[in-house]
Amino acid sequence: MYYRDHGPPHFHATYGDHQATIDIETGQLRGSLPPRASQHVEEWRLLHRVELLHNWRLASEQLPLPRIAPLE
Repeated sequence: MYYRDHGPPHFHATYGDHQATIDIETGQLRGSLPPRASQHVEEWRLLHRVELLHNWRLASEQLPLPRIAPLE
């Protein structure tokens, strides 16, 4: 997530040379990720949707963002 980013609420994912933005609400992916990486990102989004939306609100207020745990 980036401060002063545009809506809708989303986060950015990078895997090697691939980059994508993922809509927090719908999971819509814009950009390109390999299928396996895309599956991991979607699993993580579903597990942490509430935290992601909370961080989006904090970012819009330019407040520090708590870390969100990775997949294990």
